[in-house]
Amino acid sequence: MAQIVKRGEMQWRARVRKKGYPEQSRTFSTKADAEKWARIVESEIERGVFVNRSLAESTTLEEALDRYQSEVSSYKKGAEPERYIIGMWKGLKLAKSSMASIRSVDLAKLRDEWLKTHAPATVVRRLAVLSHVFTVARKDWGMESIANPVELVRKPVIRNARTRRIESAVHEPSKEQEEDRTRGATDDEVKRVVASSGSRLLPTIIVLAVETAARRGELVKLTWKDLDLKRRVMHLGDTKNGDDRDVPLSSTAIQALQTLPRSISGKVFGIRPDAVTRAFSRAVERARQAYVHECKDTGRNPSDTFLVDLRFHDLRHEATSHLASIFPLHELAKITGHKDPRMLMRYYHPKAEDLAKKLA
Repeated sequence: MAQIVKRGEMQWRARVRKKGYPEQSRTFSTKADAEKWARIVESEIERGVFVNRSLAESTTLEEALDRYQSEVSSYKKGAEPERYIIGMWKGLKLAKSSMASIRSVDLAKLRDEWLKTHAPATVVRRLAVLSHVFTVARKDWGMESIANPVELVRKPVIRNARTRRIESAVHEPSKEQEEDRTRGATDDEVKRVVASSGSRLLPTIIVLAVETAARRGELVKLTWKDLDLKRRVMHLGDTKNGDDRDVPLSSTAIQALQTLPRSISGKVFGIRPDAVTRAFSRAVERARQAYVHECKDTGRNPSDTFLVDLRFHDLRHEATSHLASIFPLHELAKITGHKDPRMLMRYYHPKAEDLAKKLA
């Protein structure tokens, strides 16, 4: 039996009680809305399709985000970057709304606002975190009554696939350089970034990234126990896709590792991933400035692309493209850690001139 009670000047509280079911109550701004809601709940109970909404209606998005961060996100490999996304959601006015009241139209408006100032990939990551919050709430927290509003939001198209390869600063290559098929003749950008680094560790990290195609996070987690220099193997555990893998080490990689001192902690580098990115960006900027001054002193026009828009992750692209000229696809996938050959092809970017020389 439904009971409608006026509360204060502008609120009406509807309460539905039925034997065998938990009491349901909700407050509305008009009596008509309260009566309508009560009729719906009573009808669902009579038809045997009632789902308890009280938990979803009494839990705010902010509370759900806090619980998600504590019980789910903190155990993910990407816990640190996801922490910032969760904080962003908690800072919105929407976070004060109940889980049951959040609609796809609310999220679509946020999406459109974000796209004015953020890349599509950033917006997609934000929506993905919220989507998982709703999924966990439905499956694990007893909020079966709520739908996932993110599923109805059209996601922006991401067009940020990169084909950036390491360049050479040589404007007119000599005959010997043209005939040199090794990467050494064209890795001038890497050499200059290494030379411009003020870090003791960054040069070795860069060399390993270019020689092994290992990810930034995989490199900073390395311990000396993971390295077998006699067998020329580097073991990468707990990787991004969840699998361990062993990566062969080139002579260049081994020489770079042998220059490092052993630390008490056992870590090879003992540096945070974000610190690697910042150090790399600073080194690229200094290398570009030095290159421009060099061109000015020698009366040349600097290239518009040399040491421009170079990111640490581009080293993985470069390494994969180089290794593809040595190993067949199935072996290359074992080295890079890609399970899907289609994903591997995103990192394999052969230069057209190199392919043309193979034809010749």
